[in-house]
Amino acid sequence: MKKLLILAIGLAPFLGYSQERNPSDSILKTKEIQEVLLKSQKKKQFSDHANYTFDKEALEKARHSKDLLTTLPELQLDPISNTVTSIKGGKILFLINGIEASDNQIKSIAPTNVVRVEYFDIPPTRFVTRADTVVNIVTRNPEKGYSYGADITSAFITGFVNGSAYGNYTKGKNDFGLEYNINLRDYDNRIVDKIYEYDLNNLRYRSAEQQKDHFGYTDQNITARYTNAETGKYAFQAKLNLNISDSFSNGNGQSVFSQGNLQNEHGTVHNRASNYLNPTLDLYYSKNIGKKDELSLNLVGSHYDTNSTQFDREWILNSNQDVFNNDMILKAKQNGIVAEVAHSHSFEKGKLNSGYRISNNSISNDLQNLAGNSNYTVNYLQQYLYTEYSGKKDKFTYRLGLGLTNIHNKSAETTFDEWAFTPKIVLGYQLKNNQSIRFSSSYIPQSPSSDALSSNVVQVVPNIVRTGNPYLKSQHSFGNNLVYSFNSKYFDLNANAFYWFRNRASNQYYVLNQNVDGYLLTYENAKNSQQYGIQLTGSVKPFGNNLLVVKMVVAPATEQLTTSRGYTFKNNYIGNYFNISTEYKSFSAQYQFNIPYYTINGAFLSTNENASHFFASYKLREWSFTAGMYWIGMPSEYKTKSQSESLVNYTQHTQIFNNKNMFVLGLSYDLSSGKKLQIQKKLENSTAPAATF
Repeated sequence: MKKLLILAIGLAPFLGYSQERNPSDSILKTKEIQEVLLKSQKKKQFSDHANYTFDKEALEKARHSKDLLTTLPELQLDPISNTVTSIKGGKILFLINGIEASDNQIKSIAPTNVVRVEYFDIPPTRFVTRADTVVNIVTRNPEKGYSYGADITSAFITGFVNGSAYGNYTKGKNDFGLEYNINLRDYDNRIVDKIYEYDLNNLRYRSAEQQKDHFGYTDQNITARYTNAETGKYAFQAKLNLNISDSFSNGNGQSVFSQGNLQNEHGTVHNRASNYLNPTLDLYYSKNIGKKDELSLNLVGSHYDTNSTQFDREWILNSNQDVFNNDMILKAKQNGIVAEVAHSHSFEKGKLNSGYRISNNSISNDLQNLAGNSNYTVNYLQQYLYTEYSGKKDKFTYRLGLGLTNIHNKSAETTFDEWAFTPKIVLGYQLKNNQSIRFSSSYIPQSPSSDALSSNVVQVVPNIVRTGNPYLKSQHSFGNNLVYSFNSKYFDLNANAFYWFRNRASNQYYVLNQNVDGYLLTYENAKNSQQYGIQLTGSVKPFGNNLLVVKMVVAPATEQLTTSRGYTFKNNYIGNYFNISTEYKSFSAQYQFNIPYYTINGAFLSTNENASHFFASYKLREWSFTAGMYWIGMPSEYKTKSQSESLVNYTQHTQIFNNKNMFVLGLSYDLSSGKKLQIQKKLENSTAPAATF
């Protein structure tokens, strides 16, 4: 392994990697951005991303760049998290001049300082495993200035609070930033109905339980940031981040338990709690070497101190006799580190970049559960070498890349080591000024989650326990997309025909296990899974302005999973989401809704979260006042059911009645002066999340 690491570092400067379609439109440019205020709003489409600029009216209406982002056809303001999200779903990554940015950093940029927004619906190779969509905000030259603000949104009569505060100060080459965020949920009326049916020892068993619980969480994030940069020469940033998380769930219920012709009423208790403290240090440095070369370094280190407890008890009400007691205590200490080095070289008609990244996540577990006490350590190591060349010829653009990925997972039971090539191709052709066709194809290995690999054992109901599988192998995903894009004054639409094939797909399933005298819910590597369909996304403006805007996602699709035993599950669905908005002067309103649908989730079919949200806001200079009602006429709800071939027939229906017709009020204040220093960071990494079960 040591020889491979040395070889990888030695080869890195001779390989190539790129995130751009055209050197003149790169998100990695270090050339000085000119002081030009664009007077028109337009879109320029490339093979992997689109550039959006904004007219004078849009810049004057917006309080900060976050307001500008929500005008893009596939982005919206999510009222539940108060953040910008994609109407297509999935994870979205925000950058400012190439550096990963938080929601508060986005708000710290005055609209007049935004040159353009680069919207990557085909993420650059470096971000493929981290995000489904990448948005980069390109800003003007740094000058002396400051910005600060705060906001709060609350439901008042129930535990729902989103709050944040931030401050930035720039002087010369130096920039200082401080942020605070809090998200609090505290609900006491969640109803969960669960039914398990199965055959065991020639008898039919049925467990039907209704549970009411009190649950919630508090997530706090504190960030301090220092930047020293000189445009076109060098950039240094040190960022210290502290995450504090605390969650709980306390539930009581009753269950009707049937064993053949015998039937008993059971009482149940389900209590869970988890908390962690996560400090992270992120160091970044880049330096221009001549006019055509640049070297960048990034080092991220983090530590988690996590405590998790779970207590489940079921007993016969008449006799108070225990059916089972499940008492789990997990104390985990986790250290993660990510290091990356990249070198870029610009040619006359393209760009060649190189890079090597290594990440290591080590977890020490002190566990007490049904199997007794244990102390064990697991280690997850991943290496990635990548090379990519991008260029443009007339109306044809292209991006060709090849990577090499190593996954090395070591647990107490086994060691998994694998090398895999990760090619990627992106081709684009401009049909007309407002029409284009694009094709992308990629192959990506993905390591299982720490939960799926865990050997922890948890009792679910009588005769059924849940555990992970330390012998699980990585999943290989092969994806293809053919996208037709059309935009005008009235439309901005994308039609995407997609096909994904996943070899050794991670699959959760039930298996009869004599060691537990019942069923085990665990993980396997299925033979494969497939997903294909057509997705129509974008926005429609009937009047050619923001007086009425309809953003939508309509995606008829088919998915199927073939298990290791040869069973094939198939599911057809129509993905959908709609956002209807209106804007007139300082007033705006939105209504967001969807029709929930089932998708395959291992051994189960699960619905997405329902939505029926209305909110309106009024802007008065630096102030914004918001009022809304979420989950109108319905509680938030989630449904799960097992596949027809499953050994255990399982259904679950969860409803959070605290959310039903939830009325919220919000207030925010944002003030900025001058221009901000945002470095053009080429490398951005993060360590693995906290390991819990």
